[in-house]
Formats: sequence, C-alpha cells, structure tokens
Amino acid sequence: MAGFLSMLKQSTLVHLCFAISFFTSGLIINTVQCVLYVGLKPFNKHLYRTIGYYLCYSFYSQLVFLADWWSDTKLNVYVSDEDMKYCGTEHVLLLMNHTYEIDWLLGWMFCEKVRVLGNCKAYAKKVIQYIPTIGWAWKFAEFVFLERSFEKDREIIGRQINEILDYPDPVWLLLNAEGTRFTEQKHEASVKFAQEKGMVPLKHHLIPRTKGFTASLPFLREKCPAVLDIQLGISKDSKVKPTIFNILNGKQIEAHMCVRRFPTVALPEREEDAAVWLQDLFREKDRMQDSFHRTGSFFTDSGVAERPKLQLHRRPTTLVNTAFWVVATLTPMLYY
Repeated sequence: MAGFLSMLKQSTLVHLCFAISFFTSGLIINTVQCVLYVGLKPFNKHLYRTIGYYLCYSFYSQLVFLADWWSDTKLNVYVSDEDMKYCGTEHVLLLMNHTYEIDWLLGWMFCEKVRVLGNCKAYAKKVIQYIPTIGWAWKFAEFVFLERSFEKDREIIGRQINEILDYPDPVWLLLNAEGTRFTEQKHEASVKFAQEKGMVPLKHHLIPRTKGFTASLPFLREKCPAVLDIQLGISKDSKVKPTIFNILNGKQIEAHMCVRRFPTVALPEREEDAAVWLQDLFREKDRMQDSFHRTGSFFTDSGVAERPKLQLHRRPTTLVNTAFWVVATLTPMLYY
C-alpha cells in the first residue's frame, strides 16, 4: 500500500490533475473577485474584504494542502507563549529570511494554522499582478505592488498600507528585506557591497534593503501593533531538498521556524535609526542561522533567548477545500 501511494504521489498524471484543478479554480475565484470588485467594493468595502478573505483562503490553501497533507511536511515552530497569544489576532509586518525555494509556502503553513492565510499580503513587483490566477488574485486582494522607483514606491507604500490596515480582520504583510532569494552568486555580490560600504558582511543572508522598511514604518505605527520576525532554517544534511518538486512528489521536508514579536512602538522613529535597527536585526538573524547549521539550534551560539518548540497540527480544512475543487473542476472535464 505504501509503495502504491508513493507511486501515486510521483505520478505525472496526478500532478497534471492538480495543476488543472488549481488553475481552473483560480480562474473561477478571479471571476468572482472581479464581479465583487466592480459590483460590491464601491458600496461595501468591509463586506468585499470579508468575502475576499475566504476566496483567497480557498485558493492559497490548495498549495498548503500539498505541504501539509500530500508531503506531510513538518514545521517546528519556536515561539514564546507571550508572542504566540498575539499570533493571528492583530495586524503585523512580517520580516522573513528569503533563503529557500519554498520559504513562502512554509510561511503560508504557519499562517494557515493561526488562521490568517486568507489575509496574507506582500510587497511584490508590479508585473506580477498581470499573471493569470495568482497575480490577479493578489491584485484584487490589494497587495502592495511596487514600481522599483523609490519616489513612486514611497507614495504607493503609504497609500496601500493605509488601505490594508483598514481591513476588518488581522492582516499579515510580508516584506522580503533582502529583495531576492539567497544564492551563492547573489551572496558574493552582497559581501562585496558590504565591504565597499564598510558594513559587516552576512554569512547566511543578503544585506537587507532598508528603504522599503523605513518608508513603511510611519504608516504602521497607528494601526499595526507589531513587527513579526521569522527565521526559517532547514538542515543542510537533509536528504530531501526544500523544493516545490519534492513537495509535489510527496516527499517530507522538516523545517524549523523561530518567531519573534517586536512591538511597533518600541522601534526607532527616525529613518536612519530604523535602518540601523533592521541591519542589526539581520546580523542577529545571521547568528541564529549560523548556530542552527552548526548545532541544530537557533539559540545555542546566537545569544538569542531560547523559545519552546511548538508542533502545530495540520487542519482538515485544507484537505476538504482541495478535495472540493478537484471534484468540482475535474468531474465536468472528465465527463465531457
């Protein structure tokens, strides 16, 4: 039985069925979003966003299903009891290391378990909004799309954050301060940049870009109570590499995530000081990652206070939702 299940998970035909179901459900959800955007949002923005939460959840959770149920990926979360009680109850700006191909999916796993998946948003390149299904869904969900021109982006950031923080339910807004995913080539360029600027090079991260963070802070202080730092680590000795392909093939990945909450009121007010704070945070994150790869713990040699490990259980809602869309989209296709 186990051999048959393994063969099924690695079947190209099954993968194709997942892809068809995901894309078709995405188009259906986009259509509903578009109708609500035109017909409901101008008259009742609150209701539009409430319904939008469930539409986005239904779309995103199909990918979380692949991690949680299909591949049985394990996510070990290290968080204090005090910080955990706030998770899922307030607006937060999320800072996360961009190290792995699937770090966004592991982040979504955590968001799903604290019930904010439908309101996960991010800073993204403007071109992404034109991509069918996922880009269109993000556009209707009011993501922060940037022009890559700081003068234009400063205005966009302020306007979009004010819109997002007006949501009726908690919103988690992700800022990838490193700007791009870690690679050896990009790391070499980052080290060279740090040396030229007289900065301390980072061993496991790229030097963070501070402008997006400092431009966001003034708009976050009033309605966003906290910045949530996420440090994600996966053992370099792991036999299963953290890739989408391995997730799709049903191979289990074990990841470790440290969650720390920083109250917004405690962050520096001046832009220069806020930029220094972010740089200091990433140096601390670098020590945590170095400690993890050498000792298996974020805390042993990093100087960061240890937090208890929490095993968050997968919820059946992602399984039920995915099963619904598979039946709803594939049955008519197979019939005709």
